[in-house]
Amino acid sequence: MEGKSPEQPGLTIDIMRIMQMIPHRYPFLMIDRVIDVVPGVSATGVKNVTINEPFFQGHFPQRPLMPGVLIIEAMAQTAAVLVVQTLGQEAEGKLVYFMTIEGARFRRPVGPGDRLHIHVVKDRSRGNVWKFNAEAKVDDSLMAEATYSAMIMDR
Repeated sequence: MEGKSPEQPGLTIDIMRIMQMIPHRYPFLMIDRVIDVVPGVSATGVKNVTINEPFFQGHFPQRPLMPGVLIIEAMAQTAAVLVVQTLGQEAEGKLVYFMTIEGARFRRPVGPGDRLHIHVVKDRSRGNVWKFNAEAKVDDSLMAEATYSAMIMDR
């Protein structure tokens, strides 16, 4: 991980560190890297979508598309990494449960070869409940967006 200075973007977190921070594993780990992490503020998850993803076998064999619910899950996992980075080591491995998903909109399909950037911004937090706004983009195209809240709990 890199430090933050006024001239640099936020921290970068690689896949090995992500797996220390959140309990998700293949085939349900939906992010490969988290970049531009500003603790308590925002983060950007990166998902390299490949044809090898197990969901493409059935969604859909003739026109492979990443399911929208998995894009939302990638948003939640990015937010979970932001929460752990914000709260520190005592939050590692805790579970993040969805409480609400509002205004979810899917603008364009995501498929093999796309690099999905999931921009997550903390709206507010109170105790163990956090609310986020997120956008998922490929290049500069908005693919999906949602506002959601989650509760951070022990296992």
